[in-house]
Amino acid sequence: MAETRDDSLSHSPLWNPDLAPTTPAQRTWSTYNIAALWIGMSVVITTYTLASGIMQQGMTWWQAMITILLGNSIVLVPMVLNAHAGTKYGVSFPVLCRAAFGVRGANVPAILRAIVACGWFGIQTWIGGLALHELMMAAWPGWAGVPGNVWIAFLAFWLVQVAIVLRGLEGIKMLESWSAPLLLGGGAALLWWAIVRGGGLGHILSESQKLQQAQTPFWTLFPAALTANVGYWATLSLNIPDFTRYAKNQRSQVLGQALGLPTTMTAFAFIGVAVTSATIVIFGEAIWDPIKLIARIGSPPVIILGALIVLAAQLTTNMAANVVSPANDFSSLAPKRISYVTGGLMTAVIGIVMMPWKLYADAAAYIFTWLIGYSSLMGAVGGVLIADYWIVRKRELSVPDLFAVDGPYRYRNGVNPRAMIALVLAILPVVPGFLRAATTAGGQVANPTILDSLYTYAWFVTFALSAAIYLVLMKRR
Repeated sequence: MAETRDDSLSHSPLWNPDLAPTTPAQRTWSTYNIAALWIGMSVVITTYTLASGIMQQGMTWWQAMITILLGNSIVLVPMVLNAHAGTKYGVSFPVLCRAAFGVRGANVPAILRAIVACGWFGIQTWIGGLALHELMMAAWPGWAGVPGNVWIAFLAFWLVQVAIVLRGLEGIKMLESWSAPLLLGGGAALLWWAIVRGGGLGHILSESQKLQQAQTPFWTLFPAALTANVGYWATLSLNIPDFTRYAKNQRSQVLGQALGLPTTMTAFAFIGVAVTSATIVIFGEAIWDPIKLIARIGSPPVIILGALIVLAAQLTTNMAANVVSPANDFSSLAPKRISYVTGGLMTAVIGIVMMPWKLYADAAAYIFTWLIGYSSLMGAVGGVLIADYWIVRKRELSVPDLFAVDGPYRYRNGVNPRAMIALVLAILPVVPGFLRAATTAGGQVANPTILDSLYTYAWFVTFALSAAIYLVLMKRR
């Protein structure tokens, strides 16, 4: 067991009550709570449209399902590995980063993670605002004549989330646990509607070929699609200790994640494909967006119920996936001045400033630029963290020293230069490919070079490189 001390850590400038290690009494999250967390985060519109976005580029429905299942099974591995330290020591992601990056250097990966979360927060808030807009249109026809109605709905949904932020992490746990059955039930009901109205599951899946708007060969598309699916949760694979620090034991976090992540992601993506294919049969056109589909289905009660489920899905995902981590990350910058709640409010504001309506506007650019691009950053950080905790330190940390300004994690002026070098060198090979994708319409380069091919495997490349470089540099130390 790691070294412990009886004296309080509260005097440290690196400590505040939100970043403090969890006590045994606070570790109440069971296997169900962890699984419910993943159900709440996975059942969301971006998951619903994920397979459809891949199919637009040329994959069949079953190829898209295999890609999604494989991608989420792969990202489950670093997820469980990083979660271990959270459960064992009760520390959050930015505190864990101090062991590898230094007590000051940890702010670099923390801010990289926080900025990505702010972008995600904005995207999910924008989608939630659109769902609220449709709900208002169904409940009150006069809403159509209200100037700036979409923006008002967006702001209202944003304010609801701010209210939840003010309640802290316990409010998020309750939200996830209560909403998981509702979200699963809503998805099942939508699939049942599609099967009944679409003439059977076999029939609607046979119509799914009409969703393929391009004819890109599978093996050409597969690397980028797989990396995008790994990148989808690459952020959570880093900050998963923010949640597993509350887990009862390692079994709860491992089993809860294995049951909740790959299964729910694949199942809900399948529902998205099946229902979208059914709309071709029922309405004569593919309706990708579930919000627009709910509006087409019919009566106001159905629209209102469907929109409420969509709103619940957006809330559960955004609160857990895109608020907890940046709130802790921002707090770690100045623990004595920034609390968890203050960090959450900073996230909410920056999420709007990043103009999420533009990030989400183009499905191809969303997958090939946004998802793959930030996965390269997350892979590089993850490689360093896992190499440090599992190989260099062999799962042994000194918790008091994680809060000590002059302890063994000080390195050079609070920064471990070896971790920083590994981070930068791992990212460099994929930068040219990212720049080409970011400046190409739709994100797909017509005549890819070897650097473009490296970029399509961005997470794998940066994860492996950062881990290897870090281990070599630390061995010399």
